Formats: sequence, C-alpha cells, structure tokens
Amino acid sequence: MSTPPGRDENEHPERLDRVLTTRAIVVAGLVVVVLSVSTLWLLLVLFGTGTPADQARLDVFRATGNVVLGAGGAVALLLAARRQRLGELDLRRKEAELAQREHAQDHVERVAADNRAHQLRLGDDAAVDAVERRITELYTKAADQLGSEKAPIRLAGLYALERLAQNTPGQRQTIVNLLCAYLRLPYTLPDGKAGDPANHQELEVRGTAQRILADHLFPGDDPGVERPEYWPGITLNLTGALLYNLDFRGCRTGNARFGGARFVGWTRFQDVSFGGYSIFGGATFDRSANFTRTRFHGAALFRGARFRNGAMFDGARFTGDALFGGVRTIDGVASPDGAVFGGLVSFAGATFERGVVLEHAQVTSDTADHVWPASWKLSAEGSPRTVVADP
Repeated sequence: MSTPPGRDENEHPERLDRVLTTRAIVVAGLVVVVLSVSTLWLLLVLFGTGTPADQARLDVFRATGNVVLGAGGAVALLLAARRQRLGELDLRRKEAELAQREHAQDHVERVAADNRAHQLRLGDDAAVDAVERRITELYTKAADQLGSEKAPIRLAGLYALERLAQNTPGQRQTIVNLLCAYLRLPYTLPDGKAGDPANHQELEVRGTAQRILADHLFPGDDPGVERPEYWPGITLNLTGALLYNLDFRGCRTGNARFGGARFVGWTRFQDVSFGGYSIFGGATFDRSANFTRTRFHGAALFRGARFRNGAMFDGARFTGDALFGGVRTIDGVASPDGAVFGGLVSFAGATFERGVVLEHAQVTSDTADHVWPASWKLSAEGSPRTVVADP
C-alpha cells in the first residue's frame, strides 16, 4: 500500500493502528472459518463420487487451493510487514516525543542556569557597587577631615586614609597622591617654641603624613620578604613641598619628584631605591643631605639644587644620567645651571654607569676634604669655586 503524495507515514500513525484492532481480527477469523467449512462441504457435494472426472476436477481444485493458500501466505507476510512497519513508526514517534521532551527539559535547565548566573552576576555587581560606594564614602570623609581647622581631626583623616590604602591596594596611589598634595600646601615653620600653637600642631600633622609615606615605602630588612605594610610601585610628587626632618631610609619608590622642595632639618635618603627618575632640581637642603648607598635607577636630576650644609653620596649608584650641573636651554637661551654645595661634599665610592655632569656646579666651602667623582675637581680660583673637568 503506497503512501499518497505529500503525506508522511509518521503524520497520523494512530489511523494505521485502527486496521488491526481486536474486533477486526475476530471478524476476519470467523469469515475464514465459514469459508473453510463452506468450501469443504462444496467439495464433498461436487466431487464426492470418486469418478476419474471428479478426481481430475479435484486435482484442479487442489492446485487452485495451493495457489490460494500461497496468495494467503503472501497476504499474511504483507500484513506482518505492515505490522512491523507500524511498530517501527510507533517506536520512531515515541523516540521523537522523547527527544522533544529531552530538548524541552534541556532548554528549561539552560534557562534556569542562565537565570541563576544572571542573579549571581547581579549579586556580585551589587556587592562590588556596595564596596566601591563604601570606599568612596570613607575616602571622601577622610579627605574632608584633612580640611578641618582642628589638628586632631586632620590627624584622624590621615590615619583613616592609611587604613583605607592598606586594605584596598587599588586605592593606594590615589591616597598617596592626596597625602603628597597635602604636604605641597603652603606652610610656614613655627618661629621658635613661642610661636602659634596651631602652627606647631600643623607641623605635627605634616610629620605624621611624612611618617605614613616612609613606613609604607619601606619593604623591610629582609631582601627576599616584603613587609605586609609595604606599598610597591608608588610614585611621589612632592614638588615644592616643605619637608621637615624627612627620614626615607631604606625606602623604595617609583618615579619621585622633589623639584623645588625645601628640606628643613636633617634629610635621610640612605639606602633608598628610586625605581624611576628622581628630580631634585631647585630643591634646597637646609642641613646635611644624606644619600649614602642610594640607588638611582633612572635619571637623577640635581641641577639648581642647593646643599647648604654638606651632601653625602658615598657608595651611591647612578644607573641613569646624574646631572648636578650643565646648561639648560629655556626659551632658546642657554643658561648655566649647576648645584650649589655648602659644607662637605663627598662622592666616595659612588658609581656612575652613564657618567656624571658637574659642570657649573659651585662650592661655597673651601675645605680640601671634598671627594669628587673621577675626572672632576674644583677650579683653582674663583668665589665661589666651581667644579670643572679634570683633564
């Protein structure tokens, strides 16, 4: 039985199932029994005498019966094949339904997983937003405290900023920038012990800001283990700042700007490592400046700096340019620009990988104990005497 054009055997398998219902099988069986009995009776009536003619006709009917039985067998095989086909179609339909249910279940599970992931992302975003808002609130509050007229409140603001920077590494450079900006604010030192109390209190606040920077720029005494309080990769901008008794011994920084700064009291940069350039051009050191064993990994610019009471660079190492003098061109005009050294100057044991420029540097002290880098010496005469190349 062929399938009509444009129709699929899978389209309505339930209609094919109706052909082989129990009722149809029973009726077909009764019809076969009736036909069999009728045929037997008819054969007995027509060919029951046993004559040769009857025998011949009986052989014909026997042959015809065999043909009919063969046709019946073929019909039975066809029915069996059709039944097999119906079973296959039903199995295919069930498999399709199962696959569809599995696909629907997978879709539901994917949607549920996507919803869960979305909810988790929303939760994470909300948590991040809450943390960032909290950090912003703490930073804003601490920055506002630095603007207070009361020194204790300014100190509280400094310590709040320090805690915030320690707990949130991503905010450290921003907070250091704020501390540096505070130290760059105009300030006048107290005039003796009887000066304005508020001025003395402000000096204590500024000293605290310096100590916070020094403490967190110190990696520790063990070269292989950094202190948890150390803040790596920090850059400094203290251009024009007034710094009192600055103690940066053993600190490690990136780029550092101290151009035009005034260092009041003693200044200690022993064993400091400047990872980038270090600018001290135009800075003033009121007392001795100690740069013993300091490592300058970038350009070290000291042109125009004034050392009023000695400068010690013993054992210092200059990887980049070391400029203590030379000529600067400003608006097309070449101008000599050298450091001014007062007191003892010592570069004993200092190393210079790219050379050192001391031309036009001046020395106000006439002591013979100065130690200059190789190929440099004091001029034979002049006041103040200058540092010149030693041929």
